[in-house]
Amino acid sequence: MRKRLYFLLPDLQGAHTIVDELLLSRIDDHHIHVMAKEGTDLGDLPEATLFQKSDFVHSIETGMVIGGISGLVGGIIAIAALQLGSIMGLIVLGCTIFGAGFGIWTSGMIGSSIKNTRLKGFEQAMEDGKILIMVDVPIEKVEPITEQIKKHKKIILGGEDTSMPAFP
Repeated sequence: MRKRLYFLLPDLQGAHTIVDELLLSRIDDHHIHVMAKEGTDLGDLPEATLFQKSDFVHSIETGMVIGGISGLVGGIIAIAALQLGSIMGLIVLGCTIFGAGFGIWTSGMIGSSIKNTRLKGFEQAMEDGKILIMVDVPIEKVEPITEQIKKHKKIILGGEDTSMPAFP
């Protein structure tokens, strides 16, 4: 498992320094995500993707649960109304899977256009020109990485997020 750490930096030069230190600490660049005010050229810094910038992942999780439950209820209503004896289980299963899939699809489209709610606290700082670095580190490296970053005086520690899956 990994934890996501958040750091705010005053400028791109500081962001380059921190990213270089993280890379030297054996944090892969695909676990480092940099965000700034829209229109800021990040150069060769690893820019945050749709998954970090939007509520896409949270939305598809929610859509799967709500769609699955809706499909399950729809399947139960269908077998009660139609009284289809021997294939009842298949109808319920099919409706549940369809509902979950439909929920994932629709909520994923919506979630990809909504800003990540976990980043709300950083929006004003980024609008003011600060650079946000999100780094996913193995749990055993959280303390050493945090201590290493604290050595830089101009960095604002933004906290850490709940456990993240070890992939990708």
